[in-house]
Amino acid sequence: MSTPSAFDPAALMALLSGFAGRRVLCVGDVMVDQFIYGDVKRISPEAPVPVVRVTRESLALGGAGNVVRNLAALGGLPYFVSVVGEDQAGVEVRRLLSELHGTDFSLRVSENRETTVKSRFFSSDGHHLLRADRETSAPLAPEDDADLRQAALAALATCDAVILSDYAKGVFGKDLAAAIIAAARAAHKPVIVDPKGTDYTRYAGATVITPNRAELAEATGSPVATDEELINAARRLRQTTGAAAILVTRADKGMTLVEDAAENLAVEGREVADVTGAGDTVVATLAMALACGARLRDAARLANVAAGIVVGRRGTAVATVAEISAALVHTGIAGFEQKIADRDSAAAKAEAWRRQSLRVGFTNGCFDLLHPGHVALLRQARGACDRLIVGLNSDASVKRLKGEGRPVQTAAARATVMASMTSVDLVVVFDEDTPQSLVEALRPDVLVKGADYARAAVVGGDFVESYGGRVVLADLVDSHSTTATIAALKTEGSGRK
Repeated sequence: MSTPSAFDPAALMALLSGFAGRRVLCVGDVMVDQFIYGDVKRISPEAPVPVVRVTRESLALGGAGNVVRNLAALGGLPYFVSVVGEDQAGVEVRRLLSELHGTDFSLRVSENRETTVKSRFFSSDGHHLLRADRETSAPLAPEDDADLRQAALAALATCDAVILSDYAKGVFGKDLAAAIIAAARAAHKPVIVDPKGTDYTRYAGATVITPNRAELAEATGSPVATDEELINAARRLRQTTGAAAILVTRADKGMTLVEDAAENLAVEGREVADVTGAGDTVVATLAMALACGARLRDAARLANVAAGIVVGRRGTAVATVAEISAALVHTGIAGFEQKIADRDSAAAKAEAWRRQSLRVGFTNGCFDLLHPGHVALLRQARGACDRLIVGLNSDASVKRLKGEGRPVQTAAARATVMASMTSVDLVVVFDEDTPQSLVEALRPDVLVKGADYARAAVVGGDFVESYGGRVVLADLVDSHSTTATIAALKTEGSGRK
C-alpha cells in the first residue's frame, strides 16, 4: 500500500469552483425516508414496548434520491431516472424532487410496484426506537425496464458523468446497468457505481465502484478484516469487473482507493456521529469531481472530505461546496485553522459565546485583495462586539458577483489572510450570493456593513433586528477598492509593454 501523499487544498478548491452547473445523470432505486418523533413516557399494557406519542414527522428523499439531494447541494444539475409506485409515496417523491434546485427527472409510475418507504421512529431526545419498511424489491416489469432504459440513454447525451445507485430494489435487476455503462464508455463519460448484491459483473467497465467493507466481503467472498485483506479483495474485484478503480468506504475509518496502487484516506478531523448516507455523499462528490476532469485520486480526496462532513451529523445529510471549502481550508492551513469553521461549527461556537454573555458580531465580503478599507471595516466591526465572525464568499460566489477573472486569490488564501487578523475571531466560507442563510444560522447580536449601504439594503438586517440585535454601518476609508486596485495594476502592466 502506498503512503498517503500530501495534497494541495488550493488545487482541490479550484476543482470545487467548477462544480456549479455540472450535469450528472443518476439512475437508481428511490425511497422515501419518513422520520417520526414523539414523547415516550410509558410502556404499552399490551406488550413490553414503548408508547410513542407522535409530536412531529418529516419526509426526505432516500436511496438514490439522497444521491440527487447531494448533487443539488454541490451545485450540480442532476437528471434523475427511477421508478415509483402508483401511490401517495410516489407523489411525495415527485414533490421532493421538484423542490431541489436545478433538478430534472423522469419517474416511471408502475402499477406493479409500491414506492419504498422507510419509517424511522425516534423519541424526542433522538433515541432510535424502530424502523418499518414498505417496499417492492422484485425486478422491473419489461415495460418499466424499457422506459427507464430509454430515459437514461436519452439523458446521457447531455450529462457530464453518470451515477448508478443500486439499493437492490429492482431497478438494476436485468441488464440496465450494462446498457448504461456501455453507452457512457462510448461517449467517454465516467460512471460511478454504488453497488449491491454479490454479482458485480453487471457493473463491468464502470469507472469507479464504491462498495463498503461489508459489501466488498460479500461480493468477493474474501476476508477484509485487515488493510492487506481489504486491498487484496478490492484488487480482485477490480480485475473481475474491469473497473478503473475500487473505492472502499470504511465508515469511521475513511476510505481506501485501489487503482494500480492503493491508498488509505482517513476521515479528516471529525467526530463521527452517524455514517448513514455517507456513501451517497461520496458517489455524488466523486461524480461532480470527475465531471470536472479531475484525476481519480483528487476526486477521492474531495469525496473523503465531503464524507467527513456528513458523518459528523445525525441522520442523512448533505455537504455543500461552501462546507467542503471550509473543511479544505481547515485541513490545509497551519497556525490559524482554529479560526476557520464550517457553518454548523460556527453556529455552535456563536451560541457558546452568547452563553458566556459575549456579544457576537458578523460582517461579510469577498475580501479578495485586503486593503486599508477592509482593515478599517474589520476594526470597527470588532469594536462593536466581543467576538467577530467574518463570512467569506466562496470562489464560485465571487465569480458570480464580480465576473470572470475574480477572485484573484482562492478562498483558501483569503481565509488564511482573514484568520490572521487580530480583529477576527472566526471565518466561515459561504457559497450563496448573499449571507442571508448564514446570518440566520449564526444569529449575531450585531451585524456590520460599510456605510456605503443604506440600512434597508443590508442583507439579514431585518432578521437580526427581529430578535433584538442591531445593525451597525461602519465608516468608510476613501479611495480604496479591490476593483480599482486590479484596474490600476492592469493599466500599469499595459503601459510597460
